[in-house]
Amino acid sequence: MIRPGAKRAPCQRLRSWSGRRMDGDYRALPEIHSQKVVIWLEAPADEGWRSCSVSPAEPGRQPEPCVCCSYTLVPCGSLSMFLNTLTPKFYVALTGTSSLISGLILIFEWWYFRKYGTSFIEQVSVSHLRPLLGGVDSSSPSNASTSNGEADSSRQSVSECKVWRNPLNLFRGAEYNRYTWVTGREPLTYYDMNLSAQDHQTFFTCDSDHLRPADAIMQKAWRERNPQARISAAHEALELEDCATAYILLAEEEATTIMEAERLFKQALKAGESCYRRSQQLQHHSTQYEAQHSEYGRDTNVLVYIKRRLAMCSRKLGRTREAVKMMRDLMKEFPLLSMFNIHENLLESLLELQNYADVQAVLAKYDDISLPKSATICYTAALLKARAVSDKFSPEAASRRGLSTAEMNAVEAIHRAVEFNPHVPKYLLEMKSLILPPEHILKRGDSEAIAYAFFHLQHWKRVEGALNLLHCTWEGTFRMIPYPLEKGHLFYPYPICTETADRELLPTVFHEVSVYPKKELPFFILFTAGLCSFTAMLALLTHQFPELMGVFAKAFLSTLFAPLNFIMEKVESILPSSLWHQLTRI
Repeated sequence: MIRPGAKRAPCQRLRSWSGRRMDGDYRALPEIHSQKVVIWLEAPADEGWRSCSVSPAEPGRQPEPCVCCSYTLVPCGSLSMFLNTLTPKFYVALTGTSSLISGLILIFEWWYFRKYGTSFIEQVSVSHLRPLLGGVDSSSPSNASTSNGEADSSRQSVSECKVWRNPLNLFRGAEYNRYTWVTGREPLTYYDMNLSAQDHQTFFTCDSDHLRPADAIMQKAWRERNPQARISAAHEALELEDCATAYILLAEEEATTIMEAERLFKQALKAGESCYRRSQQLQHHSTQYEAQHSEYGRDTNVLVYIKRRLAMCSRKLGRTREAVKMMRDLMKEFPLLSMFNIHENLLESLLELQNYADVQAVLAKYDDISLPKSATICYTAALLKARAVSDKFSPEAASRRGLSTAEMNAVEAIHRAVEFNPHVPKYLLEMKSLILPPEHILKRGDSEAIAYAFFHLQHWKRVEGALNLLHCTWEGTFRMIPYPLEKGHLFYPYPICTETADRELLPTVFHEVSVYPKKELPFFILFTAGLCSFTAMLALLTHQFPELMGVFAKAFLSTLFAPLNFIMEKVESILPSSLWHQLTRI
């Protein structure tokens, strides 16, 4: 017999048994003494301590309670002892807290995915955890050995992600600013305007500008961020002399109507032609390399820009034939300056005149495999082929008799165009609302689709049945493109960089950027959504049915940890009791 408070001898068998008082009036302290279990009972009142002894039942037999105290020893592991102390409130708190945490993670993951297009957990695991776990870094030199075909594809993808000047860009003062005055929205992003500022510095400045006061002022004006400061600098330059670039800045940013902008561009043309003739004479005295960075190169860019914008003013004011003539003359005079993409302005004007034969002639020259493609070229070619069959096209009749040769050519042209830029059809079919096109576009991106549809939607509507044919056939393109987009069908694989660049070019405040291919939800968003829903359901059921869910939880956990309990019992039977006691105390 061991007195209460005395040092109790440890026994390994004791840990596999737990005491249970029938009526719960006493606190029991079971101990092993020889072959008996000595039970010290503390009465709730002042009865003091008394003891009794009961033999533990053998495994597999029904335990017998003590006659004097009704105390029974039942085999039980430490996990079962812990589970018996848990109440339904604990399970409600556990499941509710788990549901709340997983819900917060789900909200953050969804917000991050909508903003950046990727999972935060996945990005962190790939960027930070993977190197720590010995993963291979994709940027390491060991992965730099790729085949020639893959390298060519990578280079093509990078080139197609280049941002281009929009050949049909609007006038900032007469069109963009008027939109801002009416709606209170900014149609241009800071990134887009910053690219325009860089273009202006490239086209309209040269190394010798500091030698002329007016050009020196304009060189600073193109670098100004404040529009009013730029306009004031342009007026200051005009007070010194007739400066072509100063007239350009005023026509682009200060003029509030197209007619006023045209008047300023005509003044710029006079000043630009005189500067161009003077620099052309001086150009013969310099080498070819120096000429590229001299006044001659700058004055050439200025003259081409002025004539192109004058042609666009004529087109906007309804003098379309005059605009076509000006564009043709400009392309003949400067055939090598393809950076301005004047042929796209010409195509749009010819379509307005419904001069489809000349449109086909321009396409035959520029729709070449060696030249860079654009949405204007691909979709204009599709429009011309659709025009030949669209007025008599019927989906029902085509399904019965099959497609004719002309219809097949039209469908293939539409598939080719959609593969190049899959964002355009939704704007042409008016499934998405249009906004003002940006000053820069990304080929094969949403920005190019907006720029094309903004000017060419009227031409598709003018051709009877063209939009109906597009509506019936454009989605068939995606069945021809391999998925995932590792290879293209007629073009290089669709670049993965378009979404990021388009979000910089387009005002995402009031425009939802079109994304292709449509990104699937990351695994972690689906996982956290399922975890949040499951734990919320468990919390609700535990709150409504506490006893039933408590029994279910105990049974589930007991079953789940049964193999662990079995292993622990085997370990206890093998290890000496003294060693186990020391480990327990530690």
